[in-house]
This record gives sequence, C-alpha cells and structure tokens, in this order.
Amino acid sequence: MTACAIEPSAGHEDDGVAPAGCTLTADGSYAARLASAGDSWFPERWTLDGPEPYAVPLPRNQPEEPGTEVQPMGDGRVLIHRLVAGRHAFSLLYPTGPGTGELPLGVVECRDDTARLRLLPPAPGGERAYALAVGPRSTTVWLVAGGAFGPERLAELPGRCSGGVWLDRTGRLLALDRETGGRTKAVVVDLERGGEMSPLLQIAADSDDRLLLADHDSGLLLIRSDAPSPGQDRLGWGVLGSTLPVRFPECLRLRDCTVTPFAIQPGQILTPESCAVALRVDGPRGRWVGVWRPAERRVHHLPAPEGWLAGTGLWTPEGVLRLPYATEAVPCGVAQVSPPAAAAPEPGATPATGHPPERSGNLPQAPLAPQPASPADPIPPSASPGPSTPRPVPLQEAPLGRLVTN
Repeated sequence: MTACAIEPSAGHEDDGVAPAGCTLTADGSYAARLASAGDSWFPERWTLDGPEPYAVPLPRNQPEEPGTEVQPMGDGRVLIHRLVAGRHAFSLLYPTGPGTGELPLGVVECRDDTARLRLLPPAPGGERAYALAVGPRSTTVWLVAGGAFGPERLAELPGRCSGGVWLDRTGRLLALDRETGGRTKAVVVDLERGGEMSPLLQIAADSDDRLLLADHDSGLLLIRSDAPSPGQDRLGWGVLGSTLPVRFPECLRLRDCTVTPFAIQPGQILTPESCAVALRVDGPRGRWVGVWRPAERRVHHLPAPEGWLAGTGLWTPEGVLRLPYATEAVPCGVAQVSPPAAAAPEPGATPATGHPPERSGNLPQAPLAPQPASPADPIPPSASPGPSTPRPVPLQEAPLGRLVTN
C-alpha cells in the first residue's frame, strides 16, 4: 500500500475540458467506457481493430460508482480506478468466459481531502498506465499499472498540474500544464530521469499557455493560450522543434461555442500544415464535429453520429475519421467520416456563427465558407525566430534534449 494525498476526480473538469465519452488506447485498438444499464454502471471494453467493432461488458459483483475511471490497456484488459473506503484501488479487468476476472494492482491511501487524483491519457505502447495526484502546492505522477510492485510514485512536481500529453512513442516524455505564481505554462517531465522538468511553452511572460494535443509524426502541437487576447483563451498551433511563431487562426473562434480538439491525423511526416484535426464543438444549439487543417484555415462542420461518445475518435493515416457511437439499435458502432479534401483558402469569407450543421442522410459534409488569415494571427514565442525559416521537424527527430534539464 502506498500513501499519497488524493481524492477522486471523475473526468477532467478541473482542466476546463469536458470528459470524453470513452477512452481509446494510443493506437486505437481498444476503447473502454463506463456503460449504464438502468441505474447501474459497469465497465465495457470495445475492440476496434477487427473487421467489425464489438463490445464486451465487464461487470463485477456489484455496480460501479458513476465517477469510476476506466482505461483500456494494449493487451485488451481494462484498468479500473475505484474509490474504496477513502483509498484509491486499481485493478485490471478481463473477460473469463461468461464472467469477469479481476487482478488487483494495489491501492493509494488518501491523507488530504484537498487534492485530486485522475488517470492520465493512455500511454504509448499500452503496457503502462499513469495517474496524476494534484495537491494544494505540488503534483505527483504515479505509475499505477505496469510496475513490478503495485502503484509507484515516479515524480513530485512543484505547482498544480493538469492536462497530460505524451510527446514520444516510448512513454518517457510527458507534457503537463503547470500552474505556479498565478500563471499556467506547459512543461515537459522526463519520467526516466526522476521527473526532471523543463519549459515547453512560453508564448508571453504573462500568458496562460496549455498544450492540448501533439502528433508524433508531424510534430504538430495544438495549444490553448490567452497570449493574443489577454483574459480570453484561443486555440493555436505550432510545430515542435520549429522557431516559427505560434499561430491563432480566426476560423477556430466560433461564437458562443466551446471548441476542443481531440484527434490529429497521423502519418503526415514533415507536413504539419496538412494534418487534419478533429474538433468537438459544443454550442447553444447542440454538439457536432469540426475538421480543420492548418494550411486550409477553414473549418468543415459535420453532424455527429447519433449516440456519439463525444470527444472520442481517431484518424486513419488516409484521412478517415472514425467516431465511436452507441445507440439502442447499435450498442457498439464506429462511424466512418471522410471530410472534404484540403483546398486553398478563399478571400472574403464571413466568420462562423456557431450553428450546428444540418443533418441530411448519412453524416453529410457541410463546410462553412473558408475564412481569411488575419495579419495578427501569428504570436511570436518569447524567443525571437531566427533569420532563416526552418523546415518542420517530426517529433521523433526534434531536439528534445534542450527541453529536458541535464
């Protein structure tokens, strides 16, 4: 048994982002969610890498609490995080014929009611799982599955951390949004070097800069910052390893809507501008899917499939967006969406109004008019760009050494 000051946190509400409907492994082979049957809740694993998706319920002897966290592992087992008598218990669930097997991994005991614990996004490889315990003045990174002796404390970081984005394919470099001194900045934590921490985003000295997504192939980064509009967060993009400025396209500002990126198209080596990015759009008239590419500077608005597990999906390298959904008629389904191909931006477009697309037939594509780039879009980082224009650098070749202290 390991001791730490933590309390439960269902989803990521403390990060200002609505929780996703389910969680996918890094390679998209499996998904897991907490499904309902009347007033009861139970874990459910989805297999997504076969010819047809299918779900396997993993109920135990009694229903789960609504705030219970589940996460798929790379071997098809499901990690479950429960609060039991003031302690956080972790187990692996797996199907055993007609029943459900459970392998207990250990518990983390709470000592402070002012902290929170939640699972971090699935790590590359799917062999390990991590959790973040956020206290009043410090944050602890825990290895909760894949270790030799149960939950293991890996690093204690000063400040309150949120978010969580993996920056490499080995699960070594983790980006977190660290709040200290009244400002939030994204930092890199090296889990193989005792949690050594280095700055990642410093757009302006007095801005809050958070990392939302990162793509391993192209180095594309999706950022949320108030640097261009103090006090008002905006979505921006940059390239890891490049000295070009972070850009904040006007087309990503949808009136009266919350826009959250949730997936980046993989396989676009050295061409981050061509990556398609999937957006969850929540507005006063509903929820739908947006697709945006940095080079195009426009957003295509697509109706979400009925029963979409909101905020969940993945791209194929060929540019097909796969959206998991569940309805009474189809309890385990994946909608295949092929957005319009990239096109050159057109001048003179009008701003988006934040209205959901009209539904007609099977997931029609209803792009809004493209939007022109604003001369004020680029926001330079704290270090001025060099005189030359560097090529985009894929993440695995980026100079990550300078992001990690020696």
